Amino acid sequence: MTLSYAEVWLLIGGAAVVTVLIKACGPVLVGGRVLPPWFDRVVLLLAPSLLCALVVTSTFAGGRSLSVGAHTVGVAVAAVLLWRRHSLVLCVAVAVAITAGLRAL
Repeated sequence: MTLSYAEVWLLIGGAAVVTVLIKACGPVLVGGRVLPPWFDRVVLLLAPSLLCALVVTSTFAGGRSLSVGAHTVGVAVAAVLLWRRHSLVLCVAVAVAITAGLRAL
């Protein structure tokens, strides 16, 4: 299924409107009440978990199936380097070098 140019922009606009509505519901529903401490911890972990899901989906998805290749190894190496507290620039550079090297084989 392919979408026309206008349909794509309509979809993007609709997603933006829904996002604004969802974000506006929070202050309206909470209304200045103090939320429990566990709620703050959950909210703080939402963005990293969504980013992680996006990275995993981008890494392993190949169309409608899962795929493992050079890009998967590069992301895994970057994850290990980040876990070992190396700089982000070094992690990206090593991941790019390993991925390029494996693809060149």
